[in-house]
Amino acid sequence: MTLLSVEELTVTFAGRGGDRSGPATDAVAGVSFTVAEGEVVGLVGESGCGKSVTSLALMGLLPQRGVRVGGRALFRRPGPGASGPVDLLALSRSAIRDLRGTQLAMIFQDPLSSLNPVVPIGVQVTEILTRHRGLRGAAARAEAAHLLDRVGIPDPARRLKEYPHQLSGGMRQRALIAMAVACAPRLLIADEPTTALDVTIQAQILELLKELVDDQGTALLMITHDLGVVAGICDTVNVLYAGKVVEAAGRRPLFAAPAHPYAHGLLASIPRLDAPRGERLHPIRGSINDRLSWPDGCAFAPRCDHYTLECLHGTPELTAAPHATGGHQVRCVNPVPHDAPGAADTPRKGEASA
Repeated sequence: MTLLSVEELTVTFAGRGGDRSGPATDAVAGVSFTVAEGEVVGLVGESGCGKSVTSLALMGLLPQRGVRVGGRALFRRPGPGASGPVDLLALSRSAIRDLRGTQLAMIFQDPLSSLNPVVPIGVQVTEILTRHRGLRGAAARAEAAHLLDRVGIPDPARRLKEYPHQLSGGMRQRALIAMAVACAPRLLIADEPTTALDVTIQAQILELLKELVDDQGTALLMITHDLGVVAGICDTVNVLYAGKVVEAAGRRPLFAAPAHPYAHGLLASIPRLDAPRGERLHPIRGSINDRLSWPDGCAFAPRCDHYTLECLHGTPELTAAPHATGGHQVRCVNPVPHDAPGAADTPRKGEASA
């Protein structure tokens, strides 16, 4: 059953300067996707594609001035007596604050800057328990210790008294996860939760997230640029470029036959485990700044090896990918052929866990 349905989400930042007279920036330009109960959905793309802005818009954490948010984000409320889904983008600040923590929760990208450096970990965890679950005093501290123990932090009673700088990067990330799942939210948003962690700790954090999803039935929206993470945890994947979804598919169909040249390029640039020594990588040429405005054609066209003149006229629609099944969609007038070399003909790092 669908838990969250995002429909044509747009986020526009006003121009710079005191009078905001500069050109506006469309950080998100019509993103649509759904998240079902217990499902792990990935938002994938390079820096600047609109992944984090999408999550902040859903959580109601964007600034009120200088930002325009459009579209709908329909969230299905629990209980048989619920009158219907509520639009997260239309809620007041106080209304969405009541949902954050109980129904929605977010794990932020940088645990050191997300935690208050001058407040002990225990106070930050118990604050959530007091606000949303009414626990106080010894009961709140006991529950906080239980949460830290649940996410794998050793000696949780002692850690509650420590400050963020006294914890390792992996422990800080686990503390953030403990805070996020304290009230068993129905939707958990993880914004690059393994950034700046070594590969061993990354694997532990991903395994922890999978366990929490399985145990609580929580839906997970995973925001990442790491396709190894996608291969290991996501059920469905939405590939973003320049604020739009350019490909949407299940994890296995995407890895087996990416249809959009951008998704194909992302996969082709990953080192292969069985590649001969000295084989060169195949990076996507250009940078994120080398792009067209969507109304003028496909934004990826200046970096694409498959573009035609048709790519430079009008915004392509998200349609069914050629030879695709199971809802595989692509936003491209000249998609990559199903049997194109270099797509997924050999295993890649992280794909073994898929």
